[in-house]
Amino acid sequence: MMCLQDVNTLSPAQFVETFGGIYEHSPWVAEAAVTQRPFASLQQMQLVFSQAVQQAPESQKLALVRAHPELGHRMGIDPDLSAESTQEQGSAGLDRLSPTEYKQLHELNDAYHKKFGMPFVICVRKATKAVILEALEQRLTSSFTVELAEALKQIDAIAALRLQDKVQA
Repeated sequence: MMCLQDVNTLSPAQFVETFGGIYEHSPWVAEAAVTQRPFASLQQMQLVFSQAVQQAPESQKLALVRAHPELGHRMGIDPDLSAESTQEQGSAGLDRLSPTEYKQLHELNDAYHKKFGMPFVICVRKATKAVILEALEQRLTSSFTVELAEALKQIDAIAALRLQDKVQA
């Protein structure tokens, strides 16, 4: 774990190397955030990362959402599944689904992807299997605009937890 002073003294390349995976397979977020240093607090750092996403064009926001894996769908199969995603999905029990739960999650993921053209994203570290399945069913009734905003909100929550894992407050 790093202290904030160390974060503020990293070279831009070291910063991106260290924090480029905070937003799944999207180092452009860290590249934008590094220009806003020094950070006075972990909360400010989180806000700067979030603002980088908010200020991005919609196509880049959508690419960020699409960089996330489908929940439970490709566990153990997808070589692009980051270590963080593997651990986070495991913490919610998505690596231990019953055949019935797996079938339900797979069908909901497929319906979600077909409707919105992106994977369902939720901060699994703050959820259980039951909460995830319920949220997936509920969010299938949303519009694309509402759902993109919710996915980005969830991604910010994931990123905030990942930053807390790396940086001492």
